Amino acid sequence: MTQKLSLALAVLLVVGYGLGLLFSLKTHAEIFSGSEHAEPAEAPWPIGLALVTLGVVTVLVALVSEIFVESVQKAAEAFGMSQAFVGFIVVALVGAAAEMAVAFSAARKNRLDLSVGIALGSASQVALFVGPVLVLLSYVIGPTPMDLQFWPGAVVMVFVATLVAAFVTSSGRSAWFIGVLLLFVYAVFAVTLYMLPPQVQ
Repeated sequence: MTQKLSLALAVLLVVGYGLGLLFSLKTHAEIFSGSEHAEPAEAPWPIGLALVTLGVVTVLVALVSEIFVESVQKAAEAFGMSQAFVGFIVVALVGAAAEMAVAFSAARKNRLDLSVGIALGSASQVALFVGPVLVLLSYVIGPTPMDLQFWPGAVVMVFVATLVAAFVTSSGRSAWFIGVLLLFVYAVFAVTLYMLPPQVQ
C-alpha cells in the first residue's frame, strides 16, 4: 500500500512541479521578472551550441558526481557518519555549492528576492521533481521500488525547515542575525543527525 501511495504522490508532485514551471516561466512570467533590477539582455546562444554545451556539462557533472560519491562513502566510513547525515548535510552542501555561491552574490548586491528565490527554488526542485522522479525511475531501473516513506525525524526536520522558511520570507526583509539563526537551525539538524542517526529497520 505504501508503494502504491508513493507512486501516486510522485506522479502528482511531478505534475505540480511542471505546472509551477508553466506558471512562472510562461503564463505569469512578469511576476517573477524582477523589473526593478533588470539588467541589459544578452544575445541568446544558438540552439546547437546550447545543446552541445548542455551535453558536455552533463557528462562532466556525472563523472565528478561518481568520483564524489566514492570519496564521500570512504569519508563517511572513516568519520562514522550515517547515510542520513551524508545525504542531508554533506551531499546537500556540496551539491548546492554553485547555487549557494550565486545566492550569496545576489544577497551581497541587495537582491534578496533573487537570493531567496534561488534557495527556495532549489528546495522545491528536490521535493517536487527529483524525489518523485527517483521513485518513478526505481520501478524501471532500480533493484526494488523506492517509496516516499521517511522516518519521523526527517519529517519533523522538513516541517521545521518549511516553517522557518515561511517566517523568514514573509516579511520581505532580512538582517545578518536572521542569517545566523538560520545557520544555527541547520547546525542543530547536522548535530542531531550525526549523534542520533535514524535506526535502520
